[in-house]
Amino acid sequence: MLIAKVIGSLWSTRKDEKLNGWKFMIVRELEADGVTEKESFVAADNAGSGIGDIVLVTLGAAARISAENLNTPIDAMIVGVIDSIDTAG
Repeated sequence: MLIAKVIGSLWSTRKDEKLNGWKFMIVRELEADGVTEKESFVAADNAGSGIGDIVLVTLGAAARISAENLNTPIDAMIVGVIDSIDTAG
């Protein structure tokens, strides 16, 4: 799983039918400190996140399991909104 920040949303009217009904967000991966930014990517949202939220993202098969359909063409899924991050050091 990854820690990421939601930086935008994405709309697509033409897409694979299996993606109908999914909300897509643009997220930027963060380091464990929750501050240092890395690459950005698109993730389906299964947690009701919004722009500015820090979120937990699963990738690959774990993302499709969250979609409850292994045939859904999703490789990143927001599965939780993070309330706080506490690291030792």
